[in-house]
Amino acid sequence: MTQRDTALVLAERSAPRYTSYPTAPHFHQGIGPQEAADWLASLPDSASLSLYLHVPYCRSICAYCGCHTKATLRDEPLAAYANCLATEIDLLASKTRARRVTHIHWGGGTPSMLGAARLARLTKQIGERFDLSQIVEHAIELDPRHVDRQLADMLAEIGVNRVSLGVQDMHRHVQDAIGRVQPPEEVEATVALLRQAGIGAINVDLMYGLPHQTIHDVRRTVSWAADLDPARLAIFGYAHVPWMKKHQRLIDTAALPGAAERLEQADAAREALIAEDYVAIGLDHFARAGDPMAIAQREGRLRRNFQGYTTDCADALLPLGASSIGKLPQGHVQNAPDMANWSRAFGEGRLPVVRGIALSADDIARADVIERLMCDQFVDFGVLAETHFGRDDAFDSAIGQLDALARDGVLVRQGRHIAMTPAGAPFVRLAAAAFDAYLEQSQARHSVAV
Repeated sequence: MTQRDTALVLAERSAPRYTSYPTAPHFHQGIGPQEAADWLASLPDSASLSLYLHVPYCRSICAYCGCHTKATLRDEPLAAYANCLATEIDLLASKTRARRVTHIHWGGGTPSMLGAARLARLTKQIGERFDLSQIVEHAIELDPRHVDRQLADMLAEIGVNRVSLGVQDMHRHVQDAIGRVQPPEEVEATVALLRQAGIGAINVDLMYGLPHQTIHDVRRTVSWAADLDPARLAIFGYAHVPWMKKHQRLIDTAALPGAAERLEQADAAREALIAEDYVAIGLDHFARAGDPMAIAQREGRLRRNFQGYTTDCADALLPLGASSIGKLPQGHVQNAPDMANWSRAFGEGRLPVVRGIALSADDIARADVIERLMCDQFVDFGVLAETHFGRDDAFDSAIGQLDALARDGVLVRQGRHIAMTPAGAPFVRLAAAAFDAYLEQSQARHSVAV
């Protein structure tokens, strides 16, 4: 079998994205409001915090979307949601002594649908309940089709210093197929508005593997996006999971690129961005050499959380909003995904957490190995085993799977040190899966590796 044939076989294999470990399918209802409250109460005064606020609303649902969101054109649900977020901010603050926030991230959905005034009010309230004097990053995800000067100016005024724009692909035939039509000129105008407002740290999110998308489309989109000179770009492979996201059934499966095409598209995007002087970050991110993410990678400080690769090193990630996921030293927690149960919790004076998982010592150690491999493309799992357990052979059960990947040219193993090869880098999730103690018992279905 040729190296290319081997790559095609590997590309068809599925694996978790490892934005957490254990991954979300292993969360359970044994973790609820009381456990979350106890974990919050145990945070020391000195703990640093990251806040993630999820706004699950869009004006329309794109067919490719894998997010937890719903469509609305009415203002009433948005007003009600903002009021509930305000209540949740107060409730969350009352459960912990920790106050120092270093990162805020608004995700969705389309968080800006709340409107400039509500975003400003909620940010002011966060500042009243928490200490924002040491904020490092205040980020928001935006739909470039719905950004005007008033919004851009307000975002800058409330301290937003990084914006992520969902672009996906610049070509009309692909946009029609995914239900998201946005002319390149519209994106360019949004970037100009944000920069005029003083927000210079702009991220652009692109996708490959979309219906009717060709390698020429990917190359042209990447080149155009690089001309916008964003600080960071992310190139995600479209995850077709219609069993989880029913609206993805609107996408013609026959129009999706096959494994060979997806590999070519991913390779082309990577080569084009490196040629544009972007630094490859982990699995799917790229950044200018002077960006904090590129610096963190060089210094071995890159992290991975539910938003993907990040420089966020806070002691705890606190969730706000329906379906939002958080992480505390003791474990992961997730809020109720439906509006009714999420909002009902506040009336009863309890946190809206409905599931999660407590971390064992083994979970923490394996999470450390997986995160370093996903972030650095190499790891000495013997050193980390020694650090966590006082013996270097704790993860030796993974060696068989690792050696199989080594025979396929995906990685190189020397003792207990493994490093992804240049050709194997896109398959780092498969290497990480070798350390996943939950995977064999899991019934969850995952997206393909590339």
